[in-house]
Amino acid sequence: MDIPVPLPLDQDGLIRRECPSCRRQFKWHNGPANEEAEAEGSPPIYYCPICGEPAPQDAWFTEEQLTFARGNALPAVMREVQRELKHAFGKSSRGSGFRFEANHAGIPDVPGALVEPNDMQIIASPCHSYEPVKVPDDAAGPFHCLICGQRFAV
Repeated sequence: MDIPVPLPLDQDGLIRRECPSCRRQFKWHNGPANEEAEAEGSPPIYYCPICGEPAPQDAWFTEEQLTFARGNALPAVMREVQRELKHAFGKSSRGSGFRFEANHAGIPDVPGALVEPNDMQIIASPCHSYEPVKVPDDAAGPFHCLICGQRFAV
């Protein structure tokens, strides 16, 4: 079961991320930033631009994004379970005295959409300038390249 969860981008097309090591938030491009980035493909790991620690591509969600995703997925999963139970018990319950009724009152509402402010300063590493990131205004360098982890100053 695939459940699409729309995560917002800021005005520059960047999505908020959170480092699983230092827990600082920053933003990276949602998808390739340009043709050069697209030609490179997605690396198996990314590096935090603030602390430089690596992590797999799926490890960078913020707590707010994870809560939002769960809030979007839970109602869809519960509806699917109820549909399957109704299908399973609806066939076998005829004449058995057993009746299954779905209780839609127990299904939570889908949360409202997240909003992404256009905050932070944009920086680009000299080694992979085609993948700019945004870091908090109060973040002090040196920073690290998102793609290879190399340190650089702004």
